[in-house]
Amino acid sequence: MIEDIKKSCQVMAEGGVILYPTDTIWGLGCDATNPDAVRKVYEIKQRADSKAMLVLVDSAVKVDFYVDEVPSVAWDLIELADKPMTIIYSGARNLAQNLLAEDGSVGIRVTSEDFSRQLCQRFRKAIVSTSANISGQPSPANFSEISEEIKSLVDYVVTYRQNEMSRPKPSSIIKLDKGGVIKIIRE
Repeated sequence: MIEDIKKSCQVMAEGGVILYPTDTIWGLGCDATNPDAVRKVYEIKQRADSKAMLVLVDSAVKVDFYVDEVPSVAWDLIELADKPMTIIYSGARNLAQNLLAEDGSVGIRVTSEDFSRQLCQRFRKAIVSTSANISGQPSPANFSEISEEIKSLVDYVVTYRQNEMSRPKPSSIIKLDKGGVIKIIRE
């Protein structure tokens, strides 16, 4: 696992794209602050860059760095979450512009899964996390379902957890508007 983390960090620092396990499904990842790397992910997914992608961080404290004003209810939601939860925040900052939604919002998930958490800690920046599939095709539940096309287009494929056959669910998605208004997008 440690070698995969080191190599992944090196690839992302050089603007590359990785294929890696997360707290939900396998994802395509890159430096969320690098617009060229983000563009590569959109190209691999064959997806318009008007569709935002979420990012992973390893601790709730880091959310503050990527969001202008974190509503106080967000801290409670993060603390009480018993499964992976992505929160969409208004007023994103310090991230690649082509990663954000048209309204300037961003989805951020604090990961507690061992590999992705250590990867975020070591990389010290938010990491893009989007399903490892061509846009419009089903999201792969485990490594064996990822297309050879996707595997051939990334700069590094993590070996850790490739043999797991579990079928994790995608995260819940909650949008927080200014003033703390909560809208559930996906349970």
